[in-house]
Amino acid sequence: QVQLVESGGGLVQAGDSLRLSCAASGLAFSGYAMGWFRQAPGKEREFVASISGSGALVSDADSVKGRFTISRDNAKNTVDLQMNSLSPEDTAAYYCAASLGGRVPQTRALFYNYWGQGTQVTVSS
Repeated sequence: QVQLVESGGGLVQAGDSLRLSCAASGLAFSGYAMGWFRQAPGKEREFVASISGSGALVSDADSVKGRFTISRDNAKNTVDLQMNSLSPEDTAAYYCAASLGGRVPQTRALFYNYWGQGTQVTVSS
């Protein structure tokens, strides 16, 4: 079956960097757009970044533009999220997701078919 396993979360200080990774298995990885979403306590899940199946196209939320970078390695079936200049507002559980029909990035959660269990990122001030 399809599995998405996130790693790399943790506790950091404001201004620090963190790199999240998602390892995918059980799917034709390059055929899926991949995305990162996050959910803070008491808030709705929100889009962070997405990348097309080929890796040629990306889309970022305005809140992370210039700070976060999504990338993928189709040979390793992994998608990463490099997060720089972290702030306490970035504190959330971060989820990796896969969307079939991956020619373009997907920003809406309803278009994603598979989800990981999430990894916690906590940024202290």
